[in-house]
Amino acid sequence: MLLLIEQSLNGLQFGLLLFLLAAGLTLVFGIMDLVNLAHGSLYMMGAYFAATFITWTDSFVLGAVLALGAAFLLGVAIELVAVRTLYARDHLDHVLATFGLLLFFNELVRLVWGPAGRTIQLPGILNTSVELLPGLSYPTYRLVVILVGGLVAFGLYWLVARTRTGMRIRAGASDREMVGALGIDIRKLYTLVFGLGAVLAALAGIMAAPITTVSIGMGERILIVAFVVIVIGGIGSIRGAFVAALMVGMIDTVGRAFLPEILRGFMSVPAANTLAPALASMLVYILMALILFLRPQGLFPARSG
Repeated sequence: MLLLIEQSLNGLQFGLLLFLLAAGLTLVFGIMDLVNLAHGSLYMMGAYFAATFITWTDSFVLGAVLALGAAFLLGVAIELVAVRTLYARDHLDHVLATFGLLLFFNELVRLVWGPAGRTIQLPGILNTSVELLPGLSYPTYRLVVILVGGLVAFGLYWLVARTRTGMRIRAGASDREMVGALGIDIRKLYTLVFGLGAVLAALAGIMAAPITTVSIGMGERILIVAFVVIVIGGIGSIRGAFVAALMVGMIDTVGRAFLPEILRGFMSVPAANTLAPALASMLVYILMALILFLRPQGLFPARSG
């Protein structure tokens, strides 16, 4: 039971990281109709910015804040220089151009930071454990990730659903021509949305960095799962991205924890340990196929999200 609780918390933490990445992706696609393969690069750049600023300031919090600011400026620059020219083009051009951006950022990181991976050391207060139940200690930092992810999810919902800016974002997703006719600068709105998406991706990278190694291409692996999340949840839906991210996080994490033990009853230990991670990943894609069969628009289509 304790192992199940621990792995469920791990699944929640992974799901919230996925949500941060998927939320920015679904905002950009749902509002700007842009397929952005470079979104994972913003996740990676957030982690590298954090590694640099934390080293310079000797403060984890200050370094993370500066990294988020740098990510926003980077997102705005990308939108102004490269993405803005793609709006009138079809999705194939989006894919080709943003894939080029992905390759560009991988080589930029190699040039600036070098090919070797980096690690981010946590401050002492976060590098501890909290006893949640007798016999169950859980890392403090992972609890902080869950808390921050939950707060950001609530804040993003409030921004989109309860504010004037959110009203404009939703209107831009529904009818961009009408928004422009009402006197709203749709170009500035797109720049804001892309910058917000960059901040969300960077935040996910910053929070994941102390848990994993900061390395070139780290965003590409998780980007595939993020696309699965927005397909399951419904493209353009923040609520759908949140629910789907938690589902995917739980299935992947709990599956990797318990499938080896189940498979050991039918096969050798090495074979079970090899097969279990692959099956856990397959479960996520099986879930996506099932959702697409039952609800082709996803769990929460954008018009209801």
